[in-house]
Amino acid sequence: MRIFAATSRYVQGPGVLDALGKHSMVLGNKAFIITDADMARLLGDRVLASYQAADMMAMLEVFPGEVTHAAMAQLADKAKAAGSDLIVGLGGGKALDTAKGVALKLEAACVSVPTIASNDGPASGAIAVYDEHHIMQDILHLPRNPELVLVDSQVIANAPVRFLRAGIGDAISKKFEAEACHAAGAMTLLGTPASQIGLMAADACYKIIRQHAVEGLRATEENEVNNALEDLLEAVVLLSTVSFENGGLSLSHALARGFSYLERARGTLHGDHVAYGLVVQLIMEKRSTAFIQELLGFYQQISLPARLHDFGLTNPTADEVRSLAENSMVSPSAARFAPAVDADQLERAICQVEALTI
Repeated sequence: MRIFAATSRYVQGPGVLDALGKHSMVLGNKAFIITDADMARLLGDRVLASYQAADMMAMLEVFPGEVTHAAMAQLADKAKAAGSDLIVGLGGGKALDTAKGVALKLEAACVSVPTIASNDGPASGAIAVYDEHHIMQDILHLPRNPELVLVDSQVIANAPVRFLRAGIGDAISKKFEAEACHAAGAMTLLGTPASQIGLMAADACYKIIRQHAVEGLRATEENEVNNALEDLLEAVVLLSTVSFENGGLSLSHALARGFSYLERARGTLHGDHVAYGLVVQLIMEKRSTAFIQELLGFYQQISLPARLHDFGLTNPTADEVRSLAENSMVSPSAARFAPAVDADQLERAICQVEALTI
C-alpha cells in the first residue's frame, strides 16, 4: 500500500497575507486564529481585516507560548464556545502546532500561516507536543494535512535570517533521510514505505537549496523578496514536508531529538540540530571524506552549524556527547537506518564529526 500526503492548497508570494480570508472562505464560516503576542501586535489587525473583507467572522487568541496538551485543550474549549469551525495558526512552529492540535481536538479544518520558515512544520500533518521544559512528549497527527498553507514571502523576508537558515538545515537532510529510509525498507509516518514521489521531492528539495540558498539568504538579510528566495521557501516549507511525510526521517532527525536534552544547547533551533545530525548520518553511511568536506564547505558558506561549539557546547564533555548519543536513540527515526545503529556507534560518529577539519 502507498499513501500520498500533502496540503490541498499552498499559496505563496509577497502580500498574500491580505488574501487569507479569501483563500479560507471554502473551509469554514468562523475562524479562530491562534498566534503569539508579537504576531498579534504586528499582524493581527491585518489578518482580521482579510477575514472581514471576505465576509467571514474571525477572532484572535494569543496562546500561552508552549505546545502542551493543556494549552491545546484550553484553546479548544474557547474555540468551541465561540462556534468556530476553522482553526488558523499564525506565527512560528509553536503557534502552528498548537493550532493543529486544537483543530484535531475539534475535528475542524486547519490553516497554517507561518511568519518564519525555520522548519517544515507548516505544511505537515504532524504535531509535536512538549512539556513546559520543551522536552518532546508526543507526536500527534491530523487526519489530513492543513487544508491551506499560506506563506507571505515578504513576511518571511522581514523575519530574522537565522530562522530561514534553520529551515534550510531542516530541509537539506531530507534527501539523505528519505534515501536511508528507502534503503532500510523502513516505514514513513504514514505507515507505508518511502514512495517515489517522496524520493523525488527530497532530491528536488536538496538541489533547490544548493542552487538558491546563498542568494535567498542574502535577500532575507536585506528584507527583500526575489526569485531565489521564492524558490528557496518552496523547498523549505513545501517540498521538505512532502519529502519527509512520503519519504521518511532517519538519523539526522534522531540527533535533533537528542539535542533537546543538552542543557547548554537550550534555545538553539531544531533545523540547526538537524543540519548537524546530517553530518553524523553521513559518517554513519561511510560517505567519503571528500563528499562530507564539500557539504561542510556549503555549510560554512551559509553559516550552518557543523560543530557542537556552534550550539554553545564549547569543549563538549564526554558526558554531553554520550547524552546526545543515548537520547538520540529515543527517537523512532533512529530505527529507520540500516544496518541498525546503537548509542555507542552514534557516540563514535559524533566524535568523528568533531574531529573533522573544514
